[in-house]
Amino acid sequence: MDDFGSLVERPDAGIRRDSQERWRELLLPAGGLGKAAELADWLAAVQGQVPTRPITAPRAILFAADHGVAALDVSARTAGTTSDLVRAVLDGTAPASVLARQYGAHVEVVDMAVDCDPADLPEYVTAHRVRRGSGRIDIEDALTREEAEQAFRVGMAVADDQADSGTDLVLLGDLSVGGTTPAAVLIAALCGTDASVVTGRGSGIDDLAWMRKCAAIRDALRRARPVLGDQIALLAAVGGADFAAMTGFLLQAAVRKLPVVLDGVVSAACALVAQRIAFRAPDWWLAGHASGEPGQAKALDRISLEPLLDQGVHFGGATGSLLALPLVQAAAALSAELPHPGGKAEESGKPEEAGEPEADPEPEAEAEAGTDAT
Repeated sequence: MDDFGSLVERPDAGIRRDSQERWRELLLPAGGLGKAAELADWLAAVQGQVPTRPITAPRAILFAADHGVAALDVSARTAGTTSDLVRAVLDGTAPASVLARQYGAHVEVVDMAVDCDPADLPEYVTAHRVRRGSGRIDIEDALTREEAEQAFRVGMAVADDQADSGTDLVLLGDLSVGGTTPAAVLIAALCGTDASVVTGRGSGIDDLAWMRKCAAIRDALRRARPVLGDQIALLAAVGGADFAAMTGFLLQAAVRKLPVVLDGVVSAACALVAQRIAFRAPDWWLAGHASGEPGQAKALDRISLEPLLDQGVHFGGATGSLLALPLVQAAAALSAELPHPGGKAEESGKPEEAGEPEADPEPEAEAEAGTDAT
């Protein structure tokens, strides 16, 4: 675990400055493309080249798990029904599936602790399952330490698989019932805040459910504080297998220089844990959107990430990170395709004849939902 601090490097600051200088040569008025140019500068730094390469192989990775704390009716969804969310993605009817088809992304679901018979889901989805469901974090640990370590290693392995297969951008998300409660606990514990500051409405709960959720977070915080110095112990005590896997994924993705777009409060909580392990890691991530969850805002502020979008989306399941995908693709395309001053095309991965526009860079293949084995 300690090795991540030295293994994670920062994106190339020199290349980022080269990208900024290039915009000054290309455009008048200076700064005319605003946030899109800043996003392209970030992409240039993480890709290690100017101009950037187009985003041609994005992939949405969804870690799935049920959380025992949902038994306290802290979610509008029935406890133990994450399998329904998984099936919607596999069937292509979930919002993430629709957006993935629209924007040319593939979707992969990784079952870490879904509370159903493994035979109810495809084997490639359940191949890495650590356990069935998790403990009720207000009174017991979510996982054993061994299970947390196993889940963390699964996340690392998934990141390696994506980097090795040529994925050039990951849209990270979760599928869970009750997941915003452990997310709030982790954020409150790591930011030193009270339960009420980070307790949101999650799946759309009413006032009574919000009070039950706040009480559960308060009780879990008492269990989290003694293990704040040990991130694996913290994930085992008040996180879950999906949280441990996402944390491992984020860290290994940073090691492999694979850029990641975060989704909602769950991925933000994992990012906050990962930052405690490797402080440079957030330089490889983007925050896709503002979900409206107070815990997400707190976590993103702590790791200095500003959401790309604020559209009031709080569905989860990588919906927000996928909505940010076309903005990232647009920034990459602008950097890759705008001609060099003097009318000469720059190298962007494809040759171009003088005076003729490049071909449409959008990917040809439609998204495939839930058909990739980890």
